[in-house]
Amino acid sequence: MAHWKAEYSAALAARDRREKANAALYEAYTQLADRSKNKSPGTTGTSLQETLSIARADLSEAQRSRSELEEQLSRTNAELEKLRKRNTQDKRRIHILEGETTHLQLRLKDRDEELRGKAKLLDDFQDEMASLNLQLNMAEERSGKLQRENQELVDRWMARMGKEADAMNNASRFS
Repeated sequence: MAHWKAEYSAALAARDRREKANAALYEAYTQLADRSKNKSPGTTGTSLQETLSIARADLSEAQRSRSELEEQLSRTNAELEKLRKRNTQDKRRIHILEGETTHLQLRLKDRDEELRGKAKLLDDFQDEMASLNLQLNMAEERSGKLQRENQELVDRWMARMGKEADAMNNASRFS
């Protein structure tokens, strides 16, 4: 949408430069016409020579002004073309960078989701580890309790067997 406005504006500016390029020539011609109109028709040859030299000077000035304007127009056109090329390159670069930005935003979003998933897995793992540690501690306590009970049973059994053996020994000694 803005492209046609830029082209239209550039065309108007080019038209204005063309019209203004010959403005000095038009002005010199107007001055010459005004001067020749103010001269009386019965002027002498020297005044004609003066008028001719003035006209030549005006024409020379107009030509110089015209060449300066043409040179300025040429520089301006070259600068305009350079800026248009740069603008085109910048638009392409902007388009590429916008694509990269979109791609990187998607990657960042995916990475955030991945990190959230990994954080949840880590929390679940830590919870599972805590649960397993609790179960291990309970199992170790139970194992220790069972070992103590077993040792007490073994000790009581050994004491009983020892008493029975002593009783048998005592009974066999008296027989």
